[in-house]
Amino acid sequence: MKRYYVFLVSILLLALLIIWIGPQQMWEMIKTANPWLILLAVGIHLVVVWIRSLRWGYIINQPWEFKKNFIVKTIGLFAGNFSPMRTAGEVLNAVAGKKINGITLSEGLSAGLTERFFDGVIVAVLLILCACLLPKVRLIAVMGGLASLGLLVVIYLINWREDTSLWIYNRIHSILRFLPISEEVVENFYQKFTEGLRSMIEYTKTFSSFQNLLVVFILTAVSWLLECVRLYVVFVAFNVEINFVAIIIIFLLANIIGIVSALPGGIGSIELSLTGLFVLFGVSSAVGGSIAMVDRLASFWVVSALGIIFASYYAKDILDDIKGYTLGLKASKKD
Repeated sequence: MKRYYVFLVSILLLALLIIWIGPQQMWEMIKTANPWLILLAVGIHLVVVWIRSLRWGYIINQPWEFKKNFIVKTIGLFAGNFSPMRTAGEVLNAVAGKKINGITLSEGLSAGLTERFFDGVIVAVLLILCACLLPKVRLIAVMGGLASLGLLVVIYLINWREDTSLWIYNRIHSILRFLPISEEVVENFYQKFTEGLRSMIEYTKTFSSFQNLLVVFILTAVSWLLECVRLYVVFVAFNVEINFVAIIIIFLLANIIGIVSALPGGIGSIELSLTGLFVLFGVSSAVGGSIAMVDRLASFWVVSALGIIFASYYAKDILDDIKGYTLGLKASKKD
């Protein structure tokens, strides 16, 4: 039931943004945008997804499986878009990879955490570098960069350090015992999680050569910069001029706020934060809100629609596999 309340909060935030600007004023503003440039923004975002699918394929040693990798990555992004802090993305990405790429779940989880680690690296580096170039928001940009660095430490401890990751889970496991879950289920979860964790870390270490990590770093950097280019193109579609460095800071900060808000895919919180940051850089609220809504349509909602299409072919098996791996529901049905 709680998840429905979370979605309700997202809807209320979007409604608040529309009411703040005025639905009629927003619609009139959107109608002035160049439709061809909006389509270009959609195309740029699909290229971003393709680059991220290429990164996924490289990590799992299947770089030339373009179609499979694109489908798996899109399903993972779709799952992340509708889960708090995008936490379901890595899990469903891994399970989709098991079904479609034929990899183990441990390899998929390792790849997902490696991707998120390098996402954090790029976000931190870009924010701190851009903070040096744009004093206007230097403090908040540095704070965002430090927040990303903090996330990096946690991911590193989980994905590369077996002793630390097991220690973290053992603390969580002691809490699970107090929840209304049967002892058998808790122990089954513990056994499968710890076995998978060791395999995941082992795979991460075998992949972590300098060349491999450099390729992943470059692909990650290109994907994030292209996302900023997409937002810049949307600005051009509305005939609004803005510093590209400002675009980078605004986009990255809005994504951090979306994650911290714990709303599904940052729905509502990202649109509001984008609009507020646009206003900070001299863009009117009507134009800024319209740009935020159109940019999210060209990225978030387009990928979500593709994810629904792809997941419709694989979702049933994938969800069953998640239940079987964690809670052992498949086994309980057979007994």
